[in-house]
Amino acid sequence: MPYFVDSTLVPRVQKYLESHVDQTYVDIVAMADYLQRTYREYNKRKRSAFRSSVKKAYSVVLQSYGMRQQTFSSEGSSEEGSGPENEVRSNENVLNNQLNEMYQRSKQPNKMEDSELIDISSEDSNDVPSEEKTTNGASTSQKLPYSMFHREKNNGLENNVDFEIVPEQSGFNNQRGKKRKLESQSKSLPKKKKSIATLQEPSVTFSDIGGLSKVLEEVCKMLIHVRHPEIYRQLGISPPRGFLLHGPPGSGKTLLANAIAGELGVPLLKVAAPELVAGVSGESEERIRELFERAWFTAPCVLFIDEIDAITPNRQNAQKEMERRIVAQLLSCMDDLGQAETGDRVLVIGATNRPDAIDPALRRAGRFDREVCLGIPDCKARVEILKVLTAKLKLENNFNYETIASYTPGFVGADLMALTREAAMAAVNRVFNDIKEKRKLERALALQKATQELLEKEKILAKQKDNQPTDAEPSEKAKLLTNNEEENGSNKDESNDAIVVIDDDEKQEDKSPNNEQKEKKITEEETKMLQKAIELLTPPQTYLQEMMLWLHEKAPLSTEQLKELSMTMEDFAKALKSVQPSAKREGFATVPDVTWDDVGSLRSIREELQMAILAPVRHEVQFKALGITVPTGVLLCGPPGCGKTLLAKAIANEAGINFISVKGPELLNMYVGESEKAVRLCFERARNSAPCVIFFDELDALCPKRSDTGDGGPTMRVVNQLLTEMDGIEDRKGVFLLAASNRPDIIDPAVLRPGRLDKILYIGIPTAEDRVDILRTITKNGTKPQMSPDVDLEIIGKSEPCEGYTGADLAALVREASVEALKEFMVHNDPQRPLVVSTDHFTRAVAKIRPSISEKDQKHYERLKKVYSVRIPGEQEVEEMEYS
Repeated sequence: MPYFVDSTLVPRVQKYLESHVDQTYVDIVAMADYLQRTYREYNKRKRSAFRSSVKKAYSVVLQSYGMRQQTFSSEGSSEEGSGPENEVRSNENVLNNQLNEMYQRSKQPNKMEDSELIDISSEDSNDVPSEEKTTNGASTSQKLPYSMFHREKNNGLENNVDFEIVPEQSGFNNQRGKKRKLESQSKSLPKKKKSIATLQEPSVTFSDIGGLSKVLEEVCKMLIHVRHPEIYRQLGISPPRGFLLHGPPGSGKTLLANAIAGELGVPLLKVAAPELVAGVSGESEERIRELFERAWFTAPCVLFIDEIDAITPNRQNAQKEMERRIVAQLLSCMDDLGQAETGDRVLVIGATNRPDAIDPALRRAGRFDREVCLGIPDCKARVEILKVLTAKLKLENNFNYETIASYTPGFVGADLMALTREAAMAAVNRVFNDIKEKRKLERALALQKATQELLEKEKILAKQKDNQPTDAEPSEKAKLLTNNEEENGSNKDESNDAIVVIDDDEKQEDKSPNNEQKEKKITEEETKMLQKAIELLTPPQTYLQEMMLWLHEKAPLSTEQLKELSMTMEDFAKALKSVQPSAKREGFATVPDVTWDDVGSLRSIREELQMAILAPVRHEVQFKALGITVPTGVLLCGPPGCGKTLLAKAIANEAGINFISVKGPELLNMYVGESEKAVRLCFERARNSAPCVIFFDELDALCPKRSDTGDGGPTMRVVNQLLTEMDGIEDRKGVFLLAASNRPDIIDPAVLRPGRLDKILYIGIPTAEDRVDILRTITKNGTKPQMSPDVDLEIIGKSEPCEGYTGADLAALVREASVEALKEFMVHNDPQRPLVVSTDHFTRAVAKIRPSISEKDQKHYERLKKVYSVRIPGEQEVEEMEYS
């Protein structure tokens, strides 16, 4: 037995084993860590030396229990500890000693104790004596079984409990060649690795995709080599490796990849890009290699990498070296596809919504040869998507797809799917409401029928009595039932009391026994009928109780009712109120909720905007016939608060097209190249969402004159980028430009030339008639807020104090007058007092609201009006546009 400096170590190890007797395995490392945490004197001991001591103490405990310890692994038995307990050294020839010991142990018979050995490491071996397992003593990962006795304190019996010990993993480097060779020979079985990519057999085909006819035509051209690789071999050229799908979220990138594999009839090897990233250095590259090797063995197949931008960032901006290695490994694997025997029959598809974040080396020819853009669908594409989504749904006969498509600009395929789901829920709620109304009617009819039957039975009962007239008044039961119909509630006990008193006491004495039994039977039937009528009449108290009734009812809908169930246009109209397009959540283009009813006056400006933006959308064929292809750009200039932004939103709403609002300063960035990138992404987003209106608010902050910027740095680059996007090499088909500025004199002249912002509309301070029209628009013609009869909006608008008011000032005037009316109502604190706005309130509000434009500024804008306005019919004072 080895000598221990710490005499308390063995008892403490024994105590640990007794407290953990329910464990199947004994782990030396866990035992040593537990002892160091529990006893303070072990905290500063070296882990490797202390674990060696714990291991020897454990062997002593086993020997004290009358058990023989099996051989530890060579690594554990030859640890080079430095503690004072390491006085027992192992022999140099570890392998020979272990083999001799194993040989001797195999010859000795396995002596069993009197008591039964219990192997808690196996559920099926409770009745069989545990057998000692042999080991070569070299593996560091094999589990070595030991048997030990544990005295149970409850019954005083000695039970043999079979434990298994997991030898500790040594933390130092082995220096002997024999040990390394021995370890390599006795490695444990490798763990089964989790499959990175899932092999699928998709059932989706091109017929399940709508609104992507042009994209499908382009994709079909790139799929020929998968079915007919001999064509490219005959020509002597390498087939395309794959292509990149990019577009906003929900546009159908993953669906298209599944449809490609389903149409070709080949398996789909799908993997999410983050699954390829591992924490251990080199493991991510190994996973990528395994993924492509599996694709080679599975060929022909489609390898789909979703969210590929997560593992292929631009290496110039990569913060870690691992990211660069992953990109390099992916590039190498794609290049090796051409050299592999079946590589020409593997189609690699990548999907992302951030194509600019991908390393440029991945987008060159020979890797991702083509880039397929899935933009936001237009009205025609939305009709096709709706037809595909509702192909298996039951719709009403007069369902109009075009109407739903016109109400859903900016919706992608996922949004239309959510819209269809919400419409189905609305249809179910409508059916339940119809059934609820029918049940209410049934309750009323049942109550009426019960009342009539009760009255008839009372008449029959009255005829059987000699001294009671035939046309007696209704009894208390009938009155009770009638009151129940009116009040929807009654007490059960009261109904029974009313039923008891039917005849006079004198007449009851003369009854024969037969008449009494008959009357008692009739009374019981009437009571049951009355109780049933009350139950039918009483409705659920809350909406939650009503829904719970539907949940607990087993078959709420009959077969006939299910046949009549269908989705209507009203269901889709309700669903539109609750479904928000993902483009709006992602900051993409949407349609504003401002209409022409919210805009007062400005009729001449409205006609110009309708011709510039609305006409090309509604009369696209006529514009193409005349050769007008470039959309017109419009600059709205004028003093602040005159409705420039409101006009832009209203025209976009009327046209029913997408709308992107860009504030000039928000595109500017302190880092070099970021401002130009923001401008480029803005136009790219608009092209993907075409037809679309880009509205630049405060354009003077974004495009000042380049001659005035002395540095010639970031501002000049932004102006140049904006000019090229407006009228550069790339066409902006379906992208309309709208801009607003109150300082058109400092905007760069190149922006205002034809082909860019070639039409300038001046929106000045409203006249007296315009102010009256604006006031009527703001107050909804005097209904919101409610006006008193003495209020005349025409007098208020044409009054002298309102001279020089802009549209924003008039809105502030109405709001201040409403606040004055609310203050007066709160002072009187009379609920019966009407809450209306009177002339006195407007008088007090005018005294508080001052014109936002001074007289000096008005003169400045009058000069700008002569320079930057166009001749509009009906306005004699406006001069032709000229530059000075």
